Amino acid sequence: MAQIRQTRAFDPIELELLWRRLISMVDEAAAAMVRTSFSTLVRESYDFSCVITDASGQSLVQASESIPSFIGTLPETVKHFLRFFPPDKLEPGDVLITNDIWLGTGHLPDVTLAKPIFRDGKLVAFSATTAHVPDIGGKIRSPEPREVFEEGLQIPPMKMIAAGKTDETLVGIIRKNVRTPDQTMGDLYAQIVALDLMEDRLRVLMESYGLPDLTDLAREVQGRCETAMRAAIRELPDGTYRSELKTDGLLDKPITIKLALTIRGDEIEMDFAGTDAQVDRAINCALCYTNAMAMYGVKVCTSPNLPNNEGAWRPITLKAPPGCIVNPQFPAPGGSRMLIGHYVPMLVFGCLGQIVPERVMAACGSPMWGMNQSGVREGGKPYANMFFYNGGMGGNTQRDGEIGRA
Repeated sequence: MAQIRQTRAFDPIELELLWRRLISMVDEAAAAMVRTSFSTLVRESYDFSCVITDASGQSLVQASESIPSFIGTLPETVKHFLRFFPPDKLEPGDVLITNDIWLGTGHLPDVTLAKPIFRDGKLVAFSATTAHVPDIGGKIRSPEPREVFEEGLQIPPMKMIAAGKTDETLVGIIRKNVRTPDQTMGDLYAQIVALDLMEDRLRVLMESYGLPDLTDLAREVQGRCETAMRAAIRELPDGTYRSELKTDGLLDKPITIKLALTIRGDEIEMDFAGTDAQVDRAINCALCYTNAMAMYGVKVCTSPNLPNNEGAWRPITLKAPPGCIVNPQFPAPGGSRMLIGHYVPMLVFGCLGQIVPERVMAACGSPMWGMNQSGVREGGKPYANMFFYNGGMGGNTQRDGEIGRA
């Protein structure tokens, strides 16, 4: 006879204490990652994210400093890891790695690491990080590649560390294929510092509150976020709202991106049907990145103060025709995917602005300007560096916009 599992209820005070502890541990991990990183991309640009998921890869809590494009991508990558490495193939001390464009964030420089967390021999959670490494080989930050193979080293989902033992062959391959091996590996090890810290803090939390796993806590936190998001969506009038943008593109004609956003009760569906096809330049925006930027656009207009976890995304679905520029197919390049992805929230704002204009901000500045530096130092040692120049952020009815900054 199957055993009936006893669920745990949390009173409001206990739940708030647990939630604040969760936030503090991912924020502490983010701070540790910044302090131990080697590159300016993490240390100054904060191009990274830290998250804790439950055992199924569903987001539980994400660091406060997370950038919008990682809100939705990082937990999804953990779910992809589980497809390659189900729980019975994982053990304590493992660290998984990938930079696959379609399983990660849409371009190769973003490397995702995840660590399974066990309690009493049972998989209970994952700590995970994504960071933009200073170099991944290939052409430096150019939209010119015709295929992903030109953009750098591709790392399929695999174990960088297995049961506490580092795969030195993989480390050697990475070092041999990048211009800045010390910085790149230094940042990857900084990510591992963050993973270990989240694991340690989560173990202490579970021990302190007598939690055998995170099932009940995840259900409570994610369920509350889902309820709040559905309530926010119900405040919006049902209907289908359309928005369209044309970008200059890189070829002979502009690129058109179309969005139809449909509200039905407490759910939202976004459909990019009619969007132009993928191109043979590195501005294609993989669906994982499109999804993250679209979710961000919905969230800031409906429930901007709601925690970023799995529950907030459950009422929202997205689809895009395979082969369009916001859902490109292998081997399409995507190194500069933000040149298209930047417009996705603007399309969402264009739709929601028709019904709640007071919640929508004006369009932001350019997708991103970047100064790339690379060369060879005296003595023959190569170097590479990237410096971001960000465009301004649009204002809304509640506040002024932000000026552009470097």
